[in-house]
Amino acid sequence: MADIELTILMPCLNEAETLAACIGKARAFLDRSGIAGEILVADNGSTDGSREIAERLGARVVPVPERGYGAALGGGIEAARGRFIIMGDADDSYDFSRLDAFVAELRAGADLVMGNRFKGGIAPGAMPWLHRYIGNPVLSAIGRRFFGASIGDFHCGLRGFSRAAIVSLNLRTSGMEFASEMVVKATLAHLDIREVPTTLVKDGRSRPPHLRSIRDGWRHLRFLLLFSPRWLFLYPGIALLAVGLVVGAILLPGPAYIGDISFDIHTFLVAALCIIVGLQSISFAIIGRRFASRYGFIPRSGNYDRLLEALTLERILLAALSLMLVGIIALIWGVSVWAARDFGPLNPSRTMRPVILAMTALVSGFQMMMSGFMSSMINIPIYERRIADDPTTRQNAP
Repeated sequence: MADIELTILMPCLNEAETLAACIGKARAFLDRSGIAGEILVADNGSTDGSREIAERLGARVVPVPERGYGAALGGGIEAARGRFIIMGDADDSYDFSRLDAFVAELRAGADLVMGNRFKGGIAPGAMPWLHRYIGNPVLSAIGRRFFGASIGDFHCGLRGFSRAAIVSLNLRTSGMEFASEMVVKATLAHLDIREVPTTLVKDGRSRPPHLRSIRDGWRHLRFLLLFSPRWLFLYPGIALLAVGLVVGAILLPGPAYIGDISFDIHTFLVAALCIIVGLQSISFAIIGRRFASRYGFIPRSGNYDRLLEALTLERILLAALSLMLVGIIALIWGVSVWAARDFGPLNPSRTMRPVILAMTALVSGFQMMMSGFMSSMINIPIYERRIADDPTTRQNAP
């Protein structure tokens, strides 16, 4: 069999109305360009004759029993024979006869070539206004901010890539968020990512699309958050901790005033809660990043690995015990103030301050201690020990 340069991959679930048109355009492109290629349909359990249509038109069909957009694409990528893959929806919203720009960028060394519908043009009725003006722009902006990706259209369904480069990313998601995972992991792996203008027309189906705006939009957002412990945990945690420490330091000696507005013990209590929640959020960021790096969800970072090496369990426990010691001292301070008044009625504005300080330090120290142990548990090396299956070994085994 001659080497195949390009696989045109179409995920398919009941696309009998439009699949023939898509295959025809893809075939026309291969014939016109002279590229050695194949048309691959990743069938996700169609019951409307889509599979038979694809086979009749000369496309290769690979069944993917696990349901989901990502699962279908994952199965298709695994089965693809081409060095390059261009994937696109089988609803006739993308023109498979005009893939020249994708192939040119791939041949020039790009690892991932994204279509950009906002630059290429969106026909009237091709994209719901919620997706066009809110969903896609907002999620794409979040992706650019979180991961530094220079992509204008995170969710374009027409994209080309080097099969070897994408397989190396170990993509895992099975739903619509697969589109975001590909871009995010390619960006974190420093792959060569480029964009080309792409046109989007109204699809040719009479039934509603498989996409569900709220459900799938949330799945994309959830994925972006879970893959960025910095934005989900670290930055909010630092902000809360900073606010709590600054406000708490101002109010520890006594009330503060801005004009006629008084900030007293209640604000001091809120500052204490900000410190506790902020510290816990930072701990989650460290634990989440350690877990994600260790198990391959996020590529390792030299700076972050050096930070984790410095944050040994012993150092974390020392900091936690120091905080708890501060809490005990503050608690003794509060009791001594109460004792000085013969354990009688006290002014809450003054006496609650050492108690709040004590509880904040004790709780924060305890949280830090538990987080240190949890982080160290994730870092335990895993060894697989096998016992040879022979009578001597079984007799000597405990």
